Amino acid sequence: MSNPGDLSALAALIAEGSVDPAHVVAVIGKTEGNGGVNDFTCGYFTLALMTLLGRALGLAPEECARRIPCVLSGGTEGVLSPHYLVFCREPAGLAGDEGGVGDGKALAIGVAFSPVTPAQVVGRAGHVLMVAGAVRAAMADAGIDDPADVHFVQVKAPCVTTARAEAAVRAGHSVVTADANKSMAFARAAGAFGVALALGELDEAGLDERDLLSDFSIQSDRASISSGVEVDCNEVIVLGNSRAWSGDLRVAHRPMADALDLPAVRDVLADLGIAADPQVVGGDVGRIAGVLVKCEPDRRGLIRGNRHTMLDDTDINAQRHVRGALGGLVAGVMGDTRIFVSGGAEHQGPDGGGVITVIARGKGELA
Repeated sequence: MSNPGDLSALAALIAEGSVDPAHVVAVIGKTEGNGGVNDFTCGYFTLALMTLLGRALGLAPEECARRIPCVLSGGTEGVLSPHYLVFCREPAGLAGDEGGVGDGKALAIGVAFSPVTPAQVVGRAGHVLMVAGAVRAAMADAGIDDPADVHFVQVKAPCVTTARAEAAVRAGHSVVTADANKSMAFARAAGAFGVALALGELDEAGLDERDLLSDFSIQSDRASISSGVEVDCNEVIVLGNSRAWSGDLRVAHRPMADALDLPAVRDVLADLGIAADPQVVGGDVGRIAGVLVKCEPDRRGLIRGNRHTMLDDTDINAQRHVRGALGGLVAGVMGDTRIFVSGGAEHQGPDGGGVITVIARGKGELA
């Protein structure tokens, strides 16, 4: 993207017939905003996208927004390039492949929307259950029965703005916090718990909302949660591998122990038959269709025993620090700056680390 509203690349693909707008089911992207509560680049991009698709489909932009999850993360610090991934799902027989590659599994995608999430529910047990229900619905949409086949779950959750908090209080409700930034963290935590619940990583009997942002031993290694002002419900995208799908794309994931976990980056590529020694080169660069990273500044203030200053910097938000750091590390391995790196990885992967997911055109067996 040349700017947060630049849809010219997708418009060209639609015009030349390479992309049928009716097949677009989800979009995930990085915009060049600050990634905070007042990051309106995400809403700007969403409006531009839905206007483009609505015009092509003969629908109102609002109708497109109710059908197509558009999950955006603001902040392209360092070498990160503003970009977006467009996921298209073609009817059987149109993809040009009789089946998957290697072990017969191919990329599967499902999407779902939760009901509208009131401000008084955000960041609480009710929010967890709403996300879990939407994840299960997205799995069903993808035709995935076994949670083990799920490799990535992207959720965009609403946050509690000052106006939303005041409206809830006037209606006789309480909110988990009236601080918009803190509410985003609670929303991400609830989203991660919801993914863990849907995938069997957390038992519902053990669900206690007091553990949100408290017990960091509870986590999902397949969750990627963002929160923002541009949504009022939970938008969910599930990616996995399934023998029921055709095509040459597959997905793999790995947890990252910390911000220096280069072996995890190499291992997830190896899972897809791609070598990085130390960088992906040649034709393998073109095999990589998408890279998605969640990361978190270690709240203990240490990385492998050494102090970091991300949490104490009053000039630059800690999430902007970590996005820049991980963006450089992962882009250096991939040889490509179009990397989705999102901060705020509470309960998403190991505490102080995160998760990396790669979508690639496959060769051979999945490791």
